[in-house]
Amino acid sequence: MSPNTNTDAPLLRVRDLRVQFDTAAGTVRAVDGISFTVEAGRTLGLVGESGSGKSVTSMAVMGLHGRGRVSGSIVLAGQELQSLNDRQLSRLRGRRMAMIFQDPLSALHPAYTVGEQIAEAHRHHFGTGRRAAHRQAVDMLGEVGIPEPARRAREYPHQFSGGMRQRAMIAMALSCEPDLLIADEPTTALDVTVQAQILELIARLQEQRRLGVLMITHDLGVVARVAHDVLVMYSGRAAEQAPVEDLFKQPAHPYTRSLLDSLPRLDDPDDAPLRAIPGSPPSLTSPIPGCAFAPRCARAAEADEAARLRCSDDRPGTAYYAPGRLVACHLPLGVSTGAVPHGAQPPAEEAR
Repeated sequence: MSPNTNTDAPLLRVRDLRVQFDTAAGTVRAVDGISFTVEAGRTLGLVGESGSGKSVTSMAVMGLHGRGRVSGSIVLAGQELQSLNDRQLSRLRGRRMAMIFQDPLSALHPAYTVGEQIAEAHRHHFGTGRRAAHRQAVDMLGEVGIPEPARRAREYPHQFSGGMRQRAMIAMALSCEPDLLIADEPTTALDVTVQAQILELIARLQEQRRLGVLMITHDLGVVARVAHDVLVMYSGRAAEQAPVEDLFKQPAHPYTRSLLDSLPRLDDPDDAPLRAIPGSPPSLTSPIPGCAFAPRCARAAEADEAARLRCSDDRPGTAYYAPGRLVACHLPLGVSTGAVPHGAQPPAEEAR
């Protein structure tokens, strides 16, 4: 693979990504035209409800869906991944891009020691001898904070706690020094103390290695803790993209606002009910013609008839909202006039 000579280009650039699956119920449009970038040394948080297309997106980047289901452009360090065959993609997985799965007990093979599994990845990509690969596996276990790494490398996944298994998965993912790390719900089923430790570990390793990280999560607390930028997904589409501080301070899309409002607050009374988003996402086999969130959107419901019809009948395109921010909404929060179309430059007074 030719190195990317443009140092200003993002590490990962995804454009108009679409993923669909043919089922007995019809064609499922799991991802429906999203675009984003991941910079080296930065974390993009990909958030949304279950079924919004987050994990499908991450697996598309890794080339795990097979042929005929994925369209669009996926460029990693200057290399268009969509043009590669299965063998070429296999060479990139682990070496240039790696993934941490949300269930490490299922991802790790129960019949091989943890050290053997980490060493195997290094041997596959670098042709390292068994002893050298084993020493490298032990070093990686120590780097991710596992005590007595030489002893633990000889143990099996079931002998590790949940947090230790996740650390072992991180060691395996980083053993070949990839440029891009995809973390799919890396703190699922872990208690809050271990969650914090895993997130701090990923952040530390990212800073040391200048990794680009794509963090898949439904937990906005995780996003606030580790992400630099956020892409909010809804029903397979991008709802909003923003720097993390701006998104929490002033969300632009009503769906993002609803997600933030659903979080419990420290100043809530003990008996305060949870604030759920009413309704359900639309079927991915029968997408509605307009905004996918319109049937659940309080802002659309309160708008005049012309605006309601536009929301229900006209799918909003991704539009400029503010410097570094994009939103796909006819009625973005805090805006009373139309947004600049996606791809246009910001108004001259803002560009200055």
